[in-house]
Amino acid sequence: MLTTTNAIVLSKIKYRDHDLIVKCYTQQYGVVSFLIRGILKNKKGHVKAAYFQLLSQIQIVINYKNNKNLQTIKEVKLNHLYTSLHSNIIKSAVVMFLSEVLSSILQEEEQNETLYSYLETTLLWFDTHTESSNFHLLFLLNLTRYLGFYPEEISSEDKYFNLRDGKFENTGYGKTSVHGENLTLLKTLLGTTFDALHTVKINAKQRQSFLSMILLYFELHLGSFKTPKSLQVFNQVFS
Repeated sequence: MLTTTNAIVLSKIKYRDHDLIVKCYTQQYGVVSFLIRGILKNKKGHVKAAYFQLLSQIQIVINYKNNKNLQTIKEVKLNHLYTSLHSNIIKSAVVMFLSEVLSSILQEEEQNETLYSYLETTLLWFDTHTESSNFHLLFLLNLTRYLGFYPEEISSEDKYFNLRDGKFENTGYGKTSVHGENLTLLKTLLGTTFDALHTVKINAKQRQSFLSMILLYFELHLGSFKTPKSLQVFNQVFS
């Protein structure tokens, strides 16, 4: 049965000489992987390799079959043509990093309209705004809302944030208790929208420290999550 669905490209790897295996987060089926035969050889076909850049938003026609590991794409077209995500050096580094994070986090083969909408709208926002050095921090923090461990309600009196429990507290418990600059930034970002993100001023060292904290937060709540291989290169770009 042929089905049309929107999708966001999470990863791609070369398979054999001319094929690609592409992993997408689809609007209708959740995470789906595809084997696209001959795409690196046949430049005249309807399905072109250029459509599958990381985090590209596409519309695909697929012959979806349950319990099949690799699905088949019949047709593909761009849903949105990004103006800067794949051409701006800084943004392309963010795209590479976030695609690796999302590829690790998103595993379920089931529909999640609210999560898909979040990814779609935030990536479009990122593409059209220049003041975006802290985008990845707010993107990952807000993503926890859709994964089930968004921080609980803030109190101005709380001096710590417990990463294991996702709660603000008055007492610290070792390495998983956030305090100091990271706590201040966490409280700030929890009350910030993407449009107001440019008002949050932090330096490279603070940015890296807060990102490390968020990645630890993911690791504590998602057993399958691993620190992205691209993290070191990514931090160098923002240093």
